[in-house]
Amino acid sequence: MARRKPAREQPRPGSPLRVLLRVPEGERVSLSSYDTGGTPGFPAGPPPLKAAGLAATAQLGERLAGLQERLYAASTAGDRRRLLLVLQGMDTSGKGGTVKHVIGHFNPSGCRVKAFKAPTAEERSHPFLWRITKELPRPGEIGIFDRSHYEDVLIARVRELAPREEIGRRYGQINRFEQNLADEGVTVVKVFLHIGYEEQRRRLLKRLDDPDKHWKFSPDDIEERALWPAYQEAYELTLERCSTGAAPWFVVPADRKWYRNWAVSRLLLDHLEALDPRYPRGDFDVEECRRRLLGDP
Repeated sequence: MARRKPAREQPRPGSPLRVLLRVPEGERVSLSSYDTGGTPGFPAGPPPLKAAGLAATAQLGERLAGLQERLYAASTAGDRRRLLLVLQGMDTSGKGGTVKHVIGHFNPSGCRVKAFKAPTAEERSHPFLWRITKELPRPGEIGIFDRSHYEDVLIARVRELAPREEIGRRYGQINRFEQNLADEGVTVVKVFLHIGYEEQRRRLLKRLDDPDKHWKFSPDDIEERALWPAYQEAYELTLERCSTGAAPWFVVPADRKWYRNWAVSRLLLDHLEALDPRYPRGDFDVEECRRRLLGDP
């Protein structure tokens, strides 16, 4: 008999977004208890909310850009801290859109974006975390993973690409891996973009209706959609077993694109503000350099 999943306990209104959206460590997860069209944490106000959300996201972008510059500058003085944003979600949930609209505010020279596809023959010859380690952000950088090491406990579970016993061991390996990252100064922000079943259908149909979007569609998308219940269960297990103090999961409702972008921007801002990177002090005499420049012919 299938286990009955308790309704999710709701955080108190007014809690910071990273509290509202966070999956508490050890909590049993039922994705059906999350509203994919909700806007948790977004300030209430007169409609249209979308216009307010777009304006709020633009304002956050300016602050994010400033913090990114400070993080990168601090690395030149030996600060080894960095941030890794992990984006996971069903097809059409908006991983690429999030990269475009949120990460687009950053200076590309301080970012490292990686979209993980099916592993190559070489990658399959190594432990599953091998290809992930190669793409980690360097000190001062912000890394963005469009899909990630979690594919090895998601599609691998649904498609039975590895024995269940091996997949079961991977959750612990992932937790230890992420704890090591945290110990080395990597702030890991893991976001599950939670889209609804009917919203996904609408977005797939929209791609079919627009010839310019056909490149984003594959008949395989329909096969994957048929496995929706299995994917939801795989995500629930992942959120339950891999939301830790060192690297918690955040569930972001993704039916409203404007809210998705605002929420991810807000989460990044909260974490960067907590890091509070500082511009390094110059190791030279400012006034002497000024006199030399002013004395130039």
